[in-house]
Amino acid sequence: MAKQPRLTFWQIWNMSFGFLGIQFGFALQNANASRILQTFGAEVEHLSWFWLVAPITGMIVQPIIGYFSDRTWNRLGRRRPYFLAGALLTSTALILMPNAPSLANFIAPMFIGGGLLMIMDASINISMEPFRALVADKLPPEQHTLGFSMQTLLIGIGAVVGSWLPYILGNWLGVSKEASGAGLIAPNVVYSFYFGAAVLISAIVWTVVTTKEYPPEFYDDEKTESLEKKKFKIPTAMWQLLLVQFFSWFALFSMWVYTTPAIARHFFNATDPASAGYQEAGDWVGILFGIYNGVSAIIALLLPKVAKIIGRKPTHALALTLGGLSFLSFLLFNDYHYLIIPMIGIGIAWGSILAMPYAMLANSIPPKQMGVFMGLFNMSITIPQIVNGIFGGFILHYLFNDDPLNSLIMAGVFMIFGAGATFLVKDTVNR
Repeated sequence: MAKQPRLTFWQIWNMSFGFLGIQFGFALQNANASRILQTFGAEVEHLSWFWLVAPITGMIVQPIIGYFSDRTWNRLGRRRPYFLAGALLTSTALILMPNAPSLANFIAPMFIGGGLLMIMDASINISMEPFRALVADKLPPEQHTLGFSMQTLLIGIGAVVGSWLPYILGNWLGVSKEASGAGLIAPNVVYSFYFGAAVLISAIVWTVVTTKEYPPEFYDDEKTESLEKKKFKIPTAMWQLLLVQFFSWFALFSMWVYTTPAIARHFFNATDPASAGYQEAGDWVGILFGIYNGVSAIIALLLPKVAKIIGRKPTHALALTLGGLSFLSFLLFNDYHYLIIPMIGIGIAWGSILAMPYAMLANSIPPKQMGVFMGLFNMSITIPQIVNGIFGGFILHYLFNDDPLNSLIMAGVFMIFGAGATFLVKDTVNR
């Protein structure tokens, strides 16, 4: 295989720009899905079961998409056809999800909402996996950390706006924050999903138009051909990263599922999803999620410099430790405004989670199998979420007395465990 040429900052920006749109839609889902499902009738201890559909579909979809994207070549290239297909499907799900009650004739809206959550996440994965592979396709090894950090930067920008949009529409632009009837979604949330669909499509089209892919023959030489003929072997680094990923993503799943009910209960004294206090809590969670994503965008610019000085493993371990301590610090505050403080540490962890494991992994993967390996590595993200989804509700109900704040404390402990597991990983390129 010919060595990939170094790319400029703006070339890397353009090839990663579609991630801004993907994360815009993902942020809307993360910040609002729990309260939407509760509005449709789901109980708090059952939320993790509905969220299960996201990692299950990701576990199935990403390896398949990775396998076929390795073997696809047409006028759009190798990865870009999947960007577009995923964008169209995700945008459709974003438009339909807040309108689930109008689609319900014989099925409860919460089950329609859960089904649309599954479709949305599967569609996001169709686009997301090839974007990960594209960085490794296009960049030389010495630019991998920069490439994945650029994705983190754009993920952060998209997620900030996506997370804040319901609050901005409801508090600054005068869009109603109250639903027109029981079991319906407030207009500020509905319009946010519509806008997210438009942003997602536009961002991915930008990447498709501005980025060209190397043709199949670029990867053909004796070395890569011999690698393909060898038995398919999981790289050692991937096995070693599994434990780190398990602890990290178990914690993140708890955050996405339980932050809204935890903050509503402890800071707004609200447990009824239809109440004004609960909706106010939901909008504030969007602000908090936007903050941690904004911090991750800033950290993305610093990660390559820090990793070059102290190494990628210590960088990731430090970030996860800060994230874990930040979750634990939720116990220290009694005013919801101060929750901005722990979101800073969580944002540092999130920025590293989105970049460092992929940078450590990319150098050990055969170029012609980049898509399928990145898809398989996604199981290190989906499996811990599935485990949490199956058992998290039982843990909440039987061990934590239905107090979702305790699930966030558990997330902090798990993230610190992940920091320790990072030192078990063998990183072949320490920068």
